[in-house]
Amino acid sequence: MKIHIISFTNEGSRLNAKLQSFLSGEGNDVTSYCTGKNASEAEVRILQEPLKEWTKKSFSTCEAIIFIGACGVAVRSIAPYVADKRKDPAVIVIDEKGQYVIPVLSGHIGGANELSHAIAPFIHGLAVITTATDIHSKFAVDVFAKKNRMYIENMKIAKEISAAVLEEKIIGIKSDFPFTGQLPKELLEDSSQRDYGIYITLNAGENPFINTLHLIPGIITIGIGCRKGKSTEDIEKEILGLLHKNNISLHAVKNIASIDLKKEEKGILEFCNKYKIPAVFFSSEELKKVQGTYSKSSFVNEITGVECVCERAAMLASEDGELLI
Repeated sequence: MKIHIISFTNEGSRLNAKLQSFLSGEGNDVTSYCTGKNASEAEVRILQEPLKEWTKKSFSTCEAIIFIGACGVAVRSIAPYVADKRKDPAVIVIDEKGQYVIPVLSGHIGGANELSHAIAPFIHGLAVITTATDIHSKFAVDVFAKKNRMYIENMKIAKEISAAVLEEKIIGIKSDFPFTGQLPKELLEDSSQRDYGIYITLNAGENPFINTLHLIPGIITIGIGCRKGKSTEDIEKEILGLLHKNNISLHAVKNIASIDLKKEEKGILEFCNKYKIPAVFFSSEELKKVQGTYSKSSFVNEITGVECVCERAAMLASEDGELLI
């Protein structure tokens, strides 16, 4: 997790440096800042730009922002940039004495609650959690989706499901994939026409419940090859058409894979950048080692050194998944 920390006093800077060391030791990418002359610790950088600009950049590049200071400063700083709880970073406020750790934005999906629970015992503070499902120890669909790496198709219905859970209503759940473990008590595996239900699927077009929340697991890998110079528009049309024809949501796509000869292919890279999909590339030797029977093309073999790129790349990037198409 990429984290930025900002403090405003000498005491806050000491806590800042302590937090940086702790969170970096947990495998996070942490950078600490302090305003003006209050950077009393060598590890804390002096802020060289207005707080508003720093917050704007941090909001778009970080997964979490920690303010060590007053809640009001944090709220005013982030207010212009709050947009979508599925995308906004986690924002946490800690007082300079480290008594309270308060997640103020993206508690569930962004992980602010979870990060606060990790920080609080380290600094001997108290995590102040205000989200209703947490304080009532109830099932939270956004936490469930995040832990299982699923996209929430409709945030309005997700909020309505959380409200229904708090009203002690049972939520239906249907899944195109097998469950492991025990379902939360608030959920019932049932595809009848309940008022609210969760459907775990690659297809967001089917609605088994009156109000269906589609949770889309990111498990699809697309293998791709193309002639040199193929346009982004052509690649986009082909991929989106293929997904639509097979009732697969674009949000189910985990990555796109090809041969390393295509790692500079503008059309592929622009498509991946547009939809924020990671691209992975393999050598012909790596693709040749993929076990199984795949399509063959003498032309492709002549150009790339392997008889099939798409299928082999898809299988390799999916880590021995099932070839669907």
